[in-house]
Amino acid sequence: MTVPNYKSKVVTAEEAVKVIKSNDTVHLHANSAYPDVLVKAMCDRYKELNNVKVMHLTTFHKAPYVEPKMAGHFVHEALFTAGNVRKAINEGRADCYPVFLSEIGWLMDLGRMPIDVCMLHLSPPDEHGYCSFGVSNEVSKTAAENAKIVIAQINPKMPRVLGDNFIHVSKLKYIVEVDAPLLEVPMVDANASEEEKKVYQTIAEYISSLICDGATLQMGIGAIPDAVLPFLKEKKDLGIHTEMFSDGLIDLIDLGVVNGEKKSFMPNKVVSSFVIGTNVVHDYIHNNPLIEFRSSKFVNDPVNISRNDNMISINSAIQVDLSGQVCSDSMGTRIFSGFGGQVDFVRGAMRSKGGRSILAFPSTTKNDTISKIVPMLTPGSGVVTSRADVQTIITEYGIADLYGKTLRERTKLLISVAHPNFREELEKQAREFKWLW
Repeated sequence: MTVPNYKSKVVTAEEAVKVIKSNDTVHLHANSAYPDVLVKAMCDRYKELNNVKVMHLTTFHKAPYVEPKMAGHFVHEALFTAGNVRKAINEGRADCYPVFLSEIGWLMDLGRMPIDVCMLHLSPPDEHGYCSFGVSNEVSKTAAENAKIVIAQINPKMPRVLGDNFIHVSKLKYIVEVDAPLLEVPMVDANASEEEKKVYQTIAEYISSLICDGATLQMGIGAIPDAVLPFLKEKKDLGIHTEMFSDGLIDLIDLGVVNGEKKSFMPNKVVSSFVIGTNVVHDYIHNNPLIEFRSSKFVNDPVNISRNDNMISINSAIQVDLSGQVCSDSMGTRIFSGFGGQVDFVRGAMRSKGGRSILAFPSTTKNDTISKIVPMLTPGSGVVTSRADVQTIITEYGIADLYGKTLRERTKLLISVAHPNFREELEKQAREFKWLW
């Protein structure tokens, strides 16, 4: 079936990006749905443009709009700081938002983040004219709904992912046809030493001990959430409600461990808003009725999260102080990442019947020379998850349940899961604070 008006919208990338004007705000599709062909064409025009704001979540391609020569022509405003833009932000050539992932879409809806042009990377339209947002819905679908102009590169390699994850061809100003593989992002930390892998496995075992049959899981990005998955093979009837997942989840689905049958909210569905992984997961989610992609303002809404009984959230941290304050987006004043969905899921899990939020991380970094549990956060560090929100902290040295504990009790528990090399100094500092006596 021919989709009406489709062919009339097909142009070159160079023609499509002519809709971008100086002082516009341009939103880019995130993760492996990054519209690389359109971005290149936009950046090729840099001498013609001034003060164009470029906004997006995590991307993994090169980000030419943050190169020094682009100063004055483009300014990047990161909704989550990834490695390709981190240097520019910390050198003052780009900016970032401290914002909960669940609230970005609402800010767009309210006009607090106005968007002139949204650039997407979509699947081909079905017989009814609907293109899928494919591997990445997150805030990009909401951005498209609020943008003045939407242009898209359409790629037969982009999977058709089900859920509230479609846009009609009639909403697209221009279409650029491409046929290229999606960028693959393996989640396994290939650079991890054997000792580091043992630490991840120990932490994963502690986490798995807190996951009951019938629980619903959220897993953040990183080595620890990936390490947990193999320890869940003996569990039964697990569900998934998570902002993202990767290749590792497929084995648990195929084994019948993850089936969603006991979920109290959206049962029999893996609810998510994007994947980060290889073509294994890209192929798996194509036309798969088990997978339900929705926007971050839905998936990350703490109220929706809490509707899952026995909801378990698993996230990480850069530093935790002895009162339980968590920094997970910066190292002092140097921005490293972003808020993402950590607080959304911490709060949602805590309000779930039988739920639990977990923050898990190795006790040290830099070959055991720096403790991640500290007397106080490094000056300039942002508190992402407040001490009143934190429930369970896990390192390779055990589990510290801080929920409902006094400052003194928290201090003792956190010192008990710190690396032994740092416990004496932590105790000394805590006594100076009068948190121990």
